[in-house]
Amino acid sequence: MIKVKTWNPLKWGMLMLWISLAISFPTLAQDRPNVILIFVDDMGYGDLGAYGAEDIATPNLDQMAENGVKFTNFYVSQAVCSASRASLLTGTYANRLGIHGALDHTAKHGLNPEEITIAEMLKEQGYQTAMFGKWHLGHHPPFLPTKQGFDEFYGIPYSNDMWPQHPQTKNYYPPLPLFFNDNVVDTLHNDQSRLTTELTERAVNFIQRKKDQPFFLYLAHPMPHVPLFVSEKFRGKSKRGLYGDVLMEIDWSVGQILKTLRDNGLEEKTLVIFISDNGPWLSFSGHAGSAYPLREGKGTSWDGGVKVPALMYWKGKIPAGTVQTNPAMTIDMLPTIAKLTRADLPKLPIDGKDISTMILDAKAKSPQEAYFIYYNRNELQAMVMGDWKLYFPHSYRSLVPGQTPRSDGLPIDYYMIKMEEMELYHVTSDPSETTNLIAQQSQILEKMLRLAESVRIDMGDALQNRDGKNNRNPGRVD
Repeated sequence: MIKVKTWNPLKWGMLMLWISLAISFPTLAQDRPNVILIFVDDMGYGDLGAYGAEDIATPNLDQMAENGVKFTNFYVSQAVCSASRASLLTGTYANRLGIHGALDHTAKHGLNPEEITIAEMLKEQGYQTAMFGKWHLGHHPPFLPTKQGFDEFYGIPYSNDMWPQHPQTKNYYPPLPLFFNDNVVDTLHNDQSRLTTELTERAVNFIQRKKDQPFFLYLAHPMPHVPLFVSEKFRGKSKRGLYGDVLMEIDWSVGQILKTLRDNGLEEKTLVIFISDNGPWLSFSGHAGSAYPLREGKGTSWDGGVKVPALMYWKGKIPAGTVQTNPAMTIDMLPTIAKLTRADLPKLPIDGKDISTMILDAKAKSPQEAYFIYYNRNELQAMVMGDWKLYFPHSYRSLVPGQTPRSDGLPIDYYMIKMEEMELYHVTSDPSETTNLIAQQSQILEKMLRLAESVRIDMGDALQNRDGKNNRNPGRVD
């Protein structure tokens, strides 16, 4: 008897998807895309027109969403500066690397030079590499961008509020250094209004100089992190005060990048990625972004702190108007870029996975079974699995109720809330995380707890006083 295989629509659909990927994403022999990664600081989920904002004009970023893919459930690994950047550039959870919080001028450690960044990975493939903006992964010579795969660096070594004008600790910080490659070439004493435009001009110049070679450009704007500064051409232009003005200038910056690609015939050869490093710093009220409709903001593991805008544009490759609702995370950027450029993955284990199918197809699922959200010194505070988000008991900050918002750049007060029991939310249908469903979802909870236990064995959990088996050390100087 001859056996006839039945038609399997699922397998057929996957086959067609991979065929479309092979057609849409060029092979190394044909072409290697340039990669531009734009990373902004403390911008909220609700700050762009593409995500519902009506009081700030962001036409260039909105155009990226219209002509490419918009992620609606894109996460950072931690809602704080240095840790978020470590995960983005290495494809690895920051706590595995020993990077926590926000490094300042007193830090004796940084991203270990043994770790492989996107820049190092692409440099091995012959890419020209440059980084302009905020680094924040160590300011000592062994940790600077030029030691992590970047041919060029111009920017600041840590956050723009780590300077003598800090509103609460004026005598703590020295003048903010401005680096060119490994050398301090200037200091910022009381004004930063030049930064966004100057970084943009350098990025544009780099594209023009390297247009005939594959390149990787990492543009990490120091703002809208406070203190807010804007050039005169955008001052007073928005409906949301100085914060809105700053975002309009950043949107202009994105427009300049896209225009440069068009003018040089590079749109079809370049993948452009735009992400925020975490949610808004809500205590700065009038100088902070909006996480609406999400709960809380920066410095917490609630979605307002770790779910961020994420846009990707590649003319002729990414279908226009794609909306990706399945979860993804910054740890997935390195392996995705590796896939699209045919680069070799780092030999050291990483946590991210290739999400190139998710960029092309709105229905494609994440290859990750779950994402894990750590904070403080290795506390596993939350995890995401599909539509579900589980919180483990921990303490988090929230604004003291009843305070009057400020517009002078000074913060209002937080207080600490202790979460006593686990909480489970269906974040797709309940983006504000208002309804705890843990009592009704025993099977979901059981599966998530199994996954959480495996990651505690792997990376540890300070909330349970557990060390991980596979964590690595940061780099250190004496």
